[in-house]
Amino acid sequence: MQQFEYNVRNSSGKVLKGKLTASDKAAAMEELRKRGMIVYALKERHNTVLSTEIYFGKPVKTIQFIIYCRQFATLIRAGVTIVEATAILAEQTESKALRKALLEVNSSLLKGIPFSQAVQSHKRIFPPMFVSMVRAGEESGNLEGTLDRLAVFFEKEHSTREKVKSALMYPITVGLLAIASVVYLLWAIVPQFVQMFESMNAQLPAVTVLVLALSKSIQHQWYIWAAVVIGLIAAYQISKRTERGAYLLDYAKLKIPVFGKLNQKGAIAQFTRTFSSLYASSVPVLHALSIVEDVTGNRVIGGYIRKAGESLRQGKPLSEPLKTAWVFPPLVSQMIAIGEETGALDQMLGKVADFYEMDVENTVDRLKSLIEPLLIVFLAGVVGVIVAAIMLPMFSIYSQM
Repeated sequence: MQQFEYNVRNSSGKVLKGKLTASDKAAAMEELRKRGMIVYALKERHNTVLSTEIYFGKPVKTIQFIIYCRQFATLIRAGVTIVEATAILAEQTESKALRKALLEVNSSLLKGIPFSQAVQSHKRIFPPMFVSMVRAGEESGNLEGTLDRLAVFFEKEHSTREKVKSALMYPITVGLLAIASVVYLLWAIVPQFVQMFESMNAQLPAVTVLVLALSKSIQHQWYIWAAVVIGLIAAYQISKRTERGAYLLDYAKLKIPVFGKLNQKGAIAQFTRTFSSLYASSVPVLHALSIVEDVTGNRVIGGYIRKAGESLRQGKPLSEPLKTAWVFPPLVSQMIAIGEETGALDQMLGKVADFYEMDVENTVDRLKSLIEPLLIVFLAGVVGVIVAAIMLPMFSIYSQM
């Protein structure tokens, strides 16, 4: 695909300038003429280092993608063709990455390529779940219903993920604040008392000796502390990139006191909600499980889902391997078993997802009310120990005067 800059006049006589993505100049010219434009100038846009768009993290925000799904469903339900709807949404979206992808998808649609196949080549913009459900919607003739279901799914997924993040960010923030406060006190405040204590030759308490030693170490051997911090960060990043390391990190996330249960509930809610949406959209079960395996974001849970898929491939019930998996509470396997027996698996999965999404919300509220005072006490205690280490020798000296 190439990008072209154009200068045209529309049917009302207004002169417009803009950009267009097409396979070649002839295709770009044809596309503008189909839009009823009179072309004055059309030239290829060459990308440079400065003009190339670089995206860090997710190119499209979740809320922008949810709005896109909602608007797309509304346009299709109103009788607008997929080609026209894609062109309209490309102009309306605030996301540059999504606009660029939709323009390229629109060019593919004009060539007769199905929508599900056109979006499949933009994996960073359109997740596998979106592609699979859209393909199922095309085959069933209910694309607008599928798009509505996708919007609901992404809304619930985003809500659950943000709740878990909010619960984790508060203690992390307070912890970093505590570390910064301690480093500042040991670096700038404590050294001012060292010379005074040395000149008095006083017997110092053990806590004061420890604090002075830490202060001296941070002042004169700061490069060792910096190397340790950088080494820990590097080890974490390297571990995330290896299969074994990533698995152990995901295992640790599920075993962390208090927050491990929250991570587990959030992953289960995501697993059941995703699987329910895919199953309800008539996506083949084995293909749905392969998608869900990656969507959960936890390799431990993903591994058990993979085993469930292998069991299903052998003709065994899906619920059977989940019964022995420690990451899935009995409620999950029992509800899936009921769904398999009654033929209402998507409804049972949806009920499980509703339960755990509500459980995550309640857990987050309880944690916030409990952790906030505990962290304040912890921060005050850390700073208080350092202050006490300085003040105790001074009280002892004054009492002897």
